Amino acid sequence: MKPTLICLMITSPDGTLHPSRLTKSPDGSRSDWSKLYDQVHADHGGDAWMVGRTTMAEISKAGPHPVDGPHAVTRPAHFADRSAKSFAIAIDRGGKLHFDKGDLYGDHVVVLLGRDVPDSHLAELASDGVSYLVSESDEMDIGAMLETLNGELGISRILLEGGAGTNGALLAAGLVDEISLVVAPALDARKGADRVIEFGEEGLAGKVELSLLSCTPLSHGAIHLRYKTQAPSA
Repeated sequence: MKPTLICLMITSPDGTLHPSRLTKSPDGSRSDWSKLYDQVHADHGGDAWMVGRTTMAEISKAGPHPVDGPHAVTRPAHFADRSAKSFAIAIDRGGKLHFDKGDLYGDHVVVLLGRDVPDSHLAELASDGVSYLVSESDEMDIGAMLETLNGELGISRILLEGGAGTNGALLAAGLVDEISLVVAPALDARKGADRVIEFGEEGLAGKVELSLLSCTPLSHGAIHLRYKTQAPSA
């Protein structure tokens, strides 16, 4: 069974996604946006959060540290900690991410990898206590991989937290069940600013429809919008 996937982001009314670059809140601080986001994150009750390679690299900050061969690794999966109750999932098709331990913020790390990732990289992940799942096809079937994580690790509710390209690709694939947005009363508006969702030149027109689930006022003038996603009606 595929876990429930909720795309959770904080944004401004102009649709950008870096709170550190937003204009200030009425009381003169920027930190309130992160606090509101963290509370909404906790309220969703997810047992995992998931990001793409670029976002995870900003979080992990670890560099390569190869393990001496020969490398005896298992494919397609290695689960380093089956007792974990919370998880940090990264999508890393090319095997570019590195870690220096098996958890982030207390959440066990699981990496979803492309088929051609070398054994040397898998050996490095395993040595750091990181779990991994390698695609068995040329194109990564993220839906099937998430079903495997549900069956093997019991992951049932994932908060998808960007970046924009990852969010857009999973929405286009029909894998996202809900979009959850904390909208701050602040603006970025820089030319070329990163957005919450992106999907190539064609966008998502004709691929996803949204229906409003709730609109909840938060403190400092922010609101929490929740939308159910569905395939376009005929």
